[in-house]
Amino acid sequence: MRRLLVKDWMTPHPITIHPQSTLPQVRKLMEEHHIRRLPVMEDDELLGIITIGDIREAQPSDVNTLRSYEAEYLIALITVDTVMTADPITVTPESTIAEAARIMLEHKISGLPVMKNGKLVGIITETDFCRLLTQI
Repeated sequence: MRRLLVKDWMTPHPITIHPQSTLPQVRKLMEEHHIRRLPVMEDDELLGIITIGDIREAQPSDVNTLRSYEAEYLIALITVDTVMTADPITVTPESTIAEAARIMLEHKISGLPVMKNGKLVGIITETDFCRLLTQI
């Protein structure tokens, strides 16, 4: 059996977001593209990753005294860099699928940015693993 490599299953050229973007901007981008995580980039440098879970955690609890417009206003003030995971774990295109899966399981994460020579070239996610399984 040939070695399965990340480069053959990753999503190349992932959509990214700027660290000063707001949570409503992130949510809109995720909804438009049907994705649950975005690499956070500034000047071609990977600063972090933000997930739909990070957005949920940053929102006020449903049990509060805020009116809905007040909660929306506060959420609109929150920027990506304040809730993202900084310095995310990454893999390379030449990493094996087994290695990427092991990292994701060990760290309880659902996606990994793929870096080559300091540049973001892709992202590998649990969806990519499911796609792989359908083709075995």
